[in-house]
Amino acid sequence: MSLTLYNTLTRRKEPFTPLNRDQVTMYCCGVTVYDDCHLGHARSYIGWDVVRRYLQWRGYSVRYVQNFTDIDDKILNRAKAEKLAMKDVADRYIAAYFRDIRPLNILDADEYPRVTDHIPEIHQLIQALEAKGYVYAIEGDVYYDVRQFADYGKLSGRSLNQMQAGASRRVDPNDPERKKRYPADFALWKAAKSDESAWDSPWGKGRPGWHIECSAMIRARLGGTIDIHGGGGDLIFPHHENEIAQSEALTDQPLARYWLHNGMVTVNGEKMSKSLGNFTTIRDLLDGKWLEYPRPIDPMAIRLFVLQAHYRKPLDFTPNAIEAAEKGWQTLKEALSLDLQLLNLSPQILSQPDSASVEQFQTALDDDLNTATALAMLFELAKLLKREFYLRYYCESHKLSDIQLVQRSQALIQLAQVLGLEIQQSPAKFAIDADWIEARLQQRQQARQARQYAESDRIRDELQSMGITIIDQPGGLTRWHQT
Repeated sequence: MSLTLYNTLTRRKEPFTPLNRDQVTMYCCGVTVYDDCHLGHARSYIGWDVVRRYLQWRGYSVRYVQNFTDIDDKILNRAKAEKLAMKDVADRYIAAYFRDIRPLNILDADEYPRVTDHIPEIHQLIQALEAKGYVYAIEGDVYYDVRQFADYGKLSGRSLNQMQAGASRRVDPNDPERKKRYPADFALWKAAKSDESAWDSPWGKGRPGWHIECSAMIRARLGGTIDIHGGGGDLIFPHHENEIAQSEALTDQPLARYWLHNGMVTVNGEKMSKSLGNFTTIRDLLDGKWLEYPRPIDPMAIRLFVLQAHYRKPLDFTPNAIEAAEKGWQTLKEALSLDLQLLNLSPQILSQPDSASVEQFQTALDDDLNTATALAMLFELAKLLKREFYLRYYCESHKLSDIQLVQRSQALIQLAQVLGLEIQQSPAKFAIDADWIEARLQQRQQARQARQYAESDRIRDELQSMGITIIDQPGGLTRWHQT
C-alpha cells in the first residue's frame, strides 16, 4: 500500500509521489515571535513532526524548513511597549519557542530562516512580479493585483466576488487613505511609518508584507516547487492563497505538490482565544499553571493528546481529555519500560520487530497519517506486553514464545518512536532499599484494610514515581519490581 495524503488543493486523498524519488522537500509556516507558543502551535508542529518522522521511516530523505516571522505589527507593538529593539523581542521568543517545543520531542528543522535575513530576496521577488505586471506601487506601498492571476482562489475555493463582498465589510469605501485598486489586493511591501524598523527598497523605506515572506524563503531555501507545504487550517486563506499567487505567477509551476492543513484547537468546545480567557501556553501546561488542571503535565502526555485525533480534525482541549492522555501515556510508558532481562530469556534471541504489528501501523499511517488508528494498535500491543510480563514474572506462565515477546517489544519501541513517543531522560536505576519498600507496602496494605484508599493510592503513586511497579495478587499478596 502506498502513502496517501489529503491535498487541500484538490480536496481529495492522493498517492504521495515526491518530485525526486528518495528526497522530500517540506516547508511549514513557523511562528510569529512576539509571545510564548500556545497549544495550537503544539498541535501544528507535533503533526508536521510526525509527517517528517514517518517519511524518514518509510525511507525518504526529508529536507524540512520552518521559518520564523520576526517582523510584524505585533512584534513592533511589543517592542514599543517594552522599549526594546524589535530584534531583542524576536530573539527572546525564538529562544522561548525552543525551550517549550523541544520537551514535546519535536525534532529541530533543518533550517529556521528568518524574514529579516531575506530582505534582498523579497525585493527580487517583488521586482520580478512588477516586471510581469502583477503588482502596482502607490506612495511607497506595493500591492499584488489579484485580478491578474487567473487561478486566484483555487486553494480556498473562494471566488473573487466572495472575497470582494467580505472585504467590503472590513474596509470603509470612503476612507481617503484607501489605496488598493481592488478589495482583495494585498500588500507586498509597506511604506515605513515613524518609529518602525524599515529597510531601503526600490519603492522607498519600508518593510515586507506577511505573505511575500514565505514565498521568498521557500524560493531561496528549497526552490520553485516543493513537495509538501504545511500549516494550520486558518492559513488557507489568505496566507497560503497569496503565496500561491505570488510564486506561481512567476514560475508557472505549482508552489507545492501537496498542501496539508491541520485542524484547529478548541477549549471545552469554544475557539481558543485570549479574548475568551481560555488561551493556554505550552509553558503553562508543562509548569502546572493551567488553572483547570493545576499540576505539571508530562510532555509526552501532551503529545499523545494531540496524536489521538486525526491531524485534520478539530481537537477539543479539556481537563478530562488531558487526564485520559496522562493515563494513556502511563500505559505506554510502562510497556516501553519493561525490562525483559528480568525474565531470563535466551541470550541468543535476535529478531526484527513483529511484522504483523508493523504492517498494521503502516496501513494506518499510509491512510493520510491516521495516528488515532495507529495509537489504538500500539495500546493493544502495550497491554499484551504488560500481561505477558506479569504472567512470566509473577505466575511463571506464558502465552507468547520468547521470540514473539521480543518481536512485539521491539515493534512497540520502534513504532512509538515514529510517533515521537519516547521515554525522555529516563533516570538511571538507583540502589533500592528493599526493606524500606516492603515497609511501605505493609503500610499500604494496612491503609487498604482500613478503607483509607486515598492513602493507599498515595503510597502506590509514591513508589511508582521512584520506578517501582507493584502488582496486587490474589490472597492479599503484593509483588514489586524496579522498572
